[in-house]
Amino acid sequence: MDSSRQPATASPSTTQESASAKRQRWTIKQKRQIVEETLVPGASVAKVARSHGVNANQVFYWRKQHLAGRLGNSSTALKLLPVTVEPSPSATPVGPAERPSPGTIHIKLGQAQIRIEGNADPILVRMVLDALRA
Repeated sequence: MDSSRQPATASPSTTQESASAKRQRWTIKQKRQIVEETLVPGASVAKVARSHGVNANQVFYWRKQHLAGRLGNSSTALKLLPVTVEPSPSATPVGPAERPSPGTIHIKLGQAQIRIEGNADPILVRMVLDALRA
């Protein structure tokens, strides 16, 4: 019997070992670098992923993390600026009879949640909502 023509079969342990050895671990720096390549205008996520040997769905997940600021420090992550609130010189204090009764406002807008307790300034609430929509 000629054994050279028989197909080679892999044992289950060999298959599992090769599958686990095939999986690559990416550092945060590598993930950021790949994601930043996809953020260039005109870049194709599929082409960038293919060039690095990564599944495009994985790169889309990394992009989502990156844009949410959960993929380490980045230049495109949301940055907050310091704010100082000072009273307006022309503001007149509102008397107790004119002040609306305190309450609570809960706002859900996408991933953001805001809870405003007490007397809410309508102009400030509008500015916060506009900032969240941007």
